[in-house]
Amino acid sequence: MKRVATITVIGRDKTGVIARVTSFLFEQRANIEALEEQVTRGQFSMTIQASWRDGQLQPRVLREGLQTLGRALGMEIALRITEPNRRQRMAIMVTRESHCLTALLAASRGLATAEPVVVIGNRRDLEPVVVKAGLPFVYVPWNERARAEKRALAVLKRHEVDFVVLARFMKILSPDFVWRYKNKIINIHPSLLPSFPGPQAYRQAYEHGVKIVGVTAHFVSMHLDEGPIIAQDSFKVRPAMSLKQMMTSGQRLEARTLVKAVRLFLTKRLDVHWGVVKQV
Repeated sequence: MKRVATITVIGRDKTGVIARVTSFLFEQRANIEALEEQVTRGQFSMTIQASWRDGQLQPRVLREGLQTLGRALGMEIALRITEPNRRQRMAIMVTRESHCLTALLAASRGLATAEPVVVIGNRRDLEPVVVKAGLPFVYVPWNERARAEKRALAVLKRHEVDFVVLARFMKILSPDFVWRYKNKIINIHPSLLPSFPGPQAYRQAYEHGVKIVGVTAHFVSMHLDEGPIIAQDSFKVRPAMSLKQMMTSGQRLEARTLVKAVRLFLTKRLDVHWGVVKQV
């Protein structure tokens, strides 16, 4: 059985980084299955998916070598090794709406391949729900995004999180945060994207008099509400339906669609190619 790891490299752009990292992985007998890199305003980011045949991976040597290479390059290099048959470790990020959180917690009891391990909230409203479910709740105030993201990333690292679900988390994540979990952060948005991005999607739909309202589960990208779409669903707007009724119907659909997206993600049959999710 092969062993799999994700390596992320982040720092100021410079020549030779890709060659140095891939050469080191070649020396460690790794097979590079996927590589994606990007430079944004002088910031270099790279994610590598690598695998090893059974018995070839030496975790300590790999980890220490990447740390040494990171220091030499002046870059942050992080390693996440996926143990064989280990359940995927899920973090949930919340603000104060409970419908998506409770749906995820209920669905997780029937998931054989994943488990929630921590909930991060930028408010304390949902802490009682999380504690009742037997999970740790970590409050991270979001007054200053850079500091908040640094704390949140430390929590994710401490809990060895494999992927993140935004259960109506009402804060925008920076590219610096997103790249560390490339195509591993799932969000739910209350519209059929690309229509009505932003925080007031239901109100926009109501004011435009749309006849069909939908929700979109997508991977989080560097751009707000533009990530690759995993799943969508919709409902018809009844005559004389109020904004509050529309939101209530939409929230039920949000919860179902977010759970569906997580289940699809866990099948490991989703491939993101040129910004589009394909089932393989």
